[in-house]
This record gives sequence, structure tokens and C-alpha cells, in this order.
Amino acid sequence: MSGSISGGTPEFGWVAVDEYFAAELLPDQASFDALLAANTEAGLPAIDVSAAQGALLGLLIRLTAASSVLEVGTLGGYSTLWLARALPPGGRIVTLEVDSHHAQVARDNLDRAGVGASVHVVVGPALDTLPGLTGPFDLVFIDADKQHSADYVELALPLSRPGTLIVVDNVVRRGALADAGSDDPKVVGSRRVVELVGAHPRLEGTGLQTVGAKGWDGMVLALVRQAPRNGA
Repeated sequence: MSGSISGGTPEFGWVAVDEYFAAELLPDQASFDALLAANTEAGLPAIDVSAAQGALLGLLIRLTAASSVLEVGTLGGYSTLWLARALPPGGRIVTLEVDSHHAQVARDNLDRAGVGASVHVVVGPALDTLPGLTGPFDLVFIDADKQHSADYVELALPLSRPGTLIVVDNVVRRGALADAGSDDPKVVGSRRVVELVGAHPRLEGTGLQTVGAKGWDGMVLALVRQAPRNGA
């Protein structure tokens, strides 16, 4: 990458840095690029995580030694592929997708990428399908309709164990998260996530702002505890 970004907008710099990270740290992108191209051809919206964020999800799986992963929000399987590539032998992913067309695109993409056997795509509203799952899951990644993110966290808790890591994406909403007067349903939903994690006796978490190819946003990470914070 050549040229200077000093005179550009901050957003331009964010994208340039993401591209630099991808070029230097994530050189093997062919299968991921092919997946995104298939998503575009199938008419899916380009709202996937960035490559750097996908790689972070993979690192989190390795850091936590997760072998059982729950994903809420499959889209075309881009983040799912990052998760699947990081699984140990015998690991599994259950990923939930409300749209049957998106789910089929994801299945085809993951099969072509060689990880389809380790991924089970469940079709239907996650509020309905989550209660029927069997845990425990070691890592939970929530990236679906933001209005219900807090509901998904609550429904994922019975499917978790002490030490499960829950990651909720897209909570900062370009800073609107801190605007108490916002009535945007996505902002209200994101604030519910933060308030839930902050108040729940079995969760210990933090928020992390991010900038990059996806703009200004961020995530909440929460660890499921063995006992309530005020317990013995």
C-alpha cells in the first residue's frame, strides 16, 4: 500500500489501516474473498464483520480453547468461516439464521470452504430456536437484529458454562450508544445489552470501541462466572 492518509478523512484512515492489517497479518484470504463474492452474487447485504474482526473471533476461540460455538446471525457464513477455521479437531458450530435464503447460501459457502461438516445451520427466529438447543457452548457470538441482542444473551446463558465467553457485536452504533435520548430501536437494544451485562450477577464484561472498514462501532465481551459476583 502506498501513498499518504494524513490528508484524508478519519474514516479513510480507518479503512486503510484495516487493509494494511489484512495484507500483513492475514495473507491467505482467497476462500474468504470467494465467500464474500458468492454473497454478493446471491444478493446478500454486505454487513459482514471485517477481516480483522473475523480473525479476532478466531483468536478468541484459540485463546479460550473453545470447541463448541454458538453463533446468532449467520448471514452468508463469513464470520462462521472464521470461527470454523479456528476450531480444534472435532469442534462444532451451531449458527442461527432467520432467513432461509441466507442460510442456504451460507451452507453452500461453508461446504465449498471445506468446513460444512462442523457447522449446523438452524433456520428460524433465534428467539424461537435458542430454547431448543443443547449446550454448553464455550463461546457465543451474537451478531443479529440488534433490537433483541439482550434477549439473545439471556437465552444463551442457560446454554453456557462457567468460563463461556459471550461476544455481542455492533453495540456502539457510531457513538449513539451513549445518547440516552436516542429512541432508535438498535441503540435501545444495544443499551439493554450493556445494562444486562453490568447488572447480571453471573456476567463480568467490558465494552470495546472499534474503528475500521466497518466504521465506528464496537462490541461487548462478557465472561460467564462460576458464581455471582457477590457470592462466596
